[in-house]
Amino acid sequence: MTCVTGMMMLTLFRKVALSHLASAETLSRFNLDEVVRKDALSWLNVRCAVSLLWGVSAIRVRNVSTSTTMLSSAKAPQTSHKKREMSEKKLTRHFVDHRRVKLVAGSGGKGSCSFHSEPRKEWGGPDGGNGGDGGNIIIKADRFVKSLAQVVPVYKGDDGEAGGSKNCYGRNGKTTYISVPLGTVVKELGNTVADLAEHGQEFLAAFGGTGGKGNRFFLSNENRAPMMATPGMEGQERVLQLELRTMAHAGLIGFPNAGKSSLLRAISNARPAVAAYPFTTLNPHVGIVQYRDHEQVAVADIPGIIRGAHLNRGLGISFLRHIERCRFLLFVLDLSAPEPWTQLQHLCYELDKYDPGLSQRPQAVVANKMDLPEAREKLEILKNSVTQRVIPVSALTGENTEELILHLRELYDGCGHGKPNK
Repeated sequence: MTCVTGMMMLTLFRKVALSHLASAETLSRFNLDEVVRKDALSWLNVRCAVSLLWGVSAIRVRNVSTSTTMLSSAKAPQTSHKKREMSEKKLTRHFVDHRRVKLVAGSGGKGSCSFHSEPRKEWGGPDGGNGGDGGNIIIKADRFVKSLAQVVPVYKGDDGEAGGSKNCYGRNGKTTYISVPLGTVVKELGNTVADLAEHGQEFLAAFGGTGGKGNRFFLSNENRAPMMATPGMEGQERVLQLELRTMAHAGLIGFPNAGKSSLLRAISNARPAVAAYPFTTLNPHVGIVQYRDHEQVAVADIPGIIRGAHLNRGLGISFLRHIERCRFLLFVLDLSAPEPWTQLQHLCYELDKYDPGLSQRPQAVVANKMDLPEAREKLEILKNSVTQRVIPVSALTGENTEELILHLRELYDGCGHGKPNK
C-alpha cells in the first residue's frame, strides 16, 4: 500500500511539473501532512517528495537568475577608452631625422644551357633561356611618412630567377621601395646625390644586376651548338646617408626656454609640448598658419640652439640642418634674460658658422614674454640695438600675436609664393 501511494504521488508531481500548471510556490504549499495521514506514507516517501519539490523550485529559480544575468550583461554599456596623446619623450623615440643605410640590389639570374629534344627531331638545337634581372632599390618620398624611424640599416633586393629550357626566361626580381618623408636629402660620402622634396618623387639608389645569357643567345652560323652560358651580374652595393630637413617657410630660432613652442601654439594649429624647463622640444614641430584667403604658411619650431652648436655641441648640427630649407627666419628672444639683445648676435654667429650666409635671409625679431614687468624697459634697448623689425609679443597671454601673423604674411609674400627652399 505504501509503495503504491508513493508511486501515485511521484506520478502526480511529474504531471504537475511537465504541464507547468502550478508554480514552484504552489508545489511548495502542497499539503503533505494530509497525504501522510490518509495513506500512511512512510518517511522515505516524504523525503523523496520533498527532494523533488526542492529540485523543481531550484530549477525554476535557476532559470530566472540566469536569464536575468544575460539581460543585464546584454544591456551593460561598453566603455570606450580614449586614446591618450603621446608625450614628447615617447615621440622622440619614434622620430628619427638621419639614417645610415646599406643597399644591396638583387643579382641577376644565371643563364641556362640546354638543348631541345623531342621525337623525330634529333638536332633541335640550343634552347637555354636568359636569367632574370635583379631587383632595383628605389627611395621614394611619401607625404604620409613623418620620420626615418621605419628605415632599416640594410636593404637587400630580390635576385632574378635563373633561365630554363625551351627558351624560358627567368623572372625579374621585384623592385624594393624605401618610403621616406618629404625633405629627405640623400648623401654619399658627404655629397648630395638626391633631394626628395615632392610627393611621389623617386631616386634609383641601387641598380639590380643584369641576368646571365643562356646558350641560345650564343647561337650563330659558326657555332651551331654553343655549350656556354653566363652567370648573372651582382647587384650594385652602396652606403648612403639619409637626412631629414623640415619643410617649412619660416623657422623659429632661439635659445632654449625662449618660448618658441608656446609661440607656435599661439599662432598655429600645432600642439608641441610646453614646460618650464629648457630643451622641452626635442624634435622639430611644424604648424600651419591659416589666412582668410586660404593661404597657408608653414612655421617650424626648431629645438633650442646653444653656443657652440656649429661645433656639434649637444645636438647642434642635427638641429641646424632643419633651418636650411626655411625661406625666412624669426629670431625669438627671451626678454627675461639680463641682456636679450646679445642673444641675437650669438644666434647669427652660430648660423653663419654652420652655413655662411644663412643668417642673411629675410628675418624679423620676436621679443617674447612681454607679460613680465621688466620686459618694457628691455624692449626699448633692444629696438635701439638691432636693425631688424622687432615685434613684441606674449605667447602666454596672446598679446600682439596678430601683428606677428600679419608680418609673417608680408615676409611670405615678399619671398614669393611657392614651396620652401631646397
